[in-house]
Amino acid sequence: MFGTLKPPQGLAEACARVAAWTRERFRLEPAHTVLVTELVCGLPGCPPLETVIAFWTAPDRRHHLKVFKPVSEVTPDDLPPWWMREALIVAPDADLACC
Repeated sequence: MFGTLKPPQGLAEACARVAAWTRERFRLEPAHTVLVTELVCGLPGCPPLETVIAFWTAPDRRHHLKVFKPVSEVTPDDLPPWWMREALIVAPDADLACC
């Protein structure tokens, strides 16, 4: 009765590729967690699909960025330079619904 949703073919590979670029770009250690996901944006003016990247450099230091295109289209050039890593830190109480 209930089926399982299958992610689009190649999505897992694209997310893994972007995660690897993120690790390399921001000089992350193996113990740092990196999360890459593709989301549908329902807000007016948003692209239909966007890529959200988050990583933690400490338990209370989350970094967050969005690329306004599907994960399969993200390239290393879409990531900010490594020296912007600290600018990507998100406050624990931040509302990221808009961006």
